[in-house]
Amino acid sequence: MKKTVFLLISGMFFLVSTLSAQDIPTGIVVAFKKGNAQELGKYMADKVDLIVLNKTSNLGKQQAESMIAAFFAENQVSGFTVNHQGKRDESCFLIGTLTTGNGNFRVNCFLKRLENKYLIHQIRIDKTNE
Repeated sequence: MKKTVFLLISGMFFLVSTLSAQDIPTGIVVAFKKGNAQELGKYMADKVDLIVLNKTSNLGKQQAESMIAAFFAENQVSGFTVNHQGKRDESCFLIGTLTTGNGNFRVNCFLKRLENKYLIHQIRIDKTNE
């Protein structure tokens, strides 16, 4: 009996923690998997901090989308894997590995809750040694 109650409580805790971490729109993951900057732009805030290969820019939504499109054009995307995601208060984040023809890149994507939805306010893309 004690084992059943323990398993039930553990399962409920796991379910609640899993559901609470899923505030990141699935369209963001799909956009990275397809290398689709236009789709990714739908989830961007009006201003985005973009750090690509140690080059930092604070850009408007359209400029950020254009820079991501240029990155995707130079690095043909073949896949994207979510390594970790989390949520705290009114923000959440996603860390993943972008697989391209030119190697793998670590992607950190930070979102803030604005107007009752989460929007990207920072994207960081760094080359990995994998």
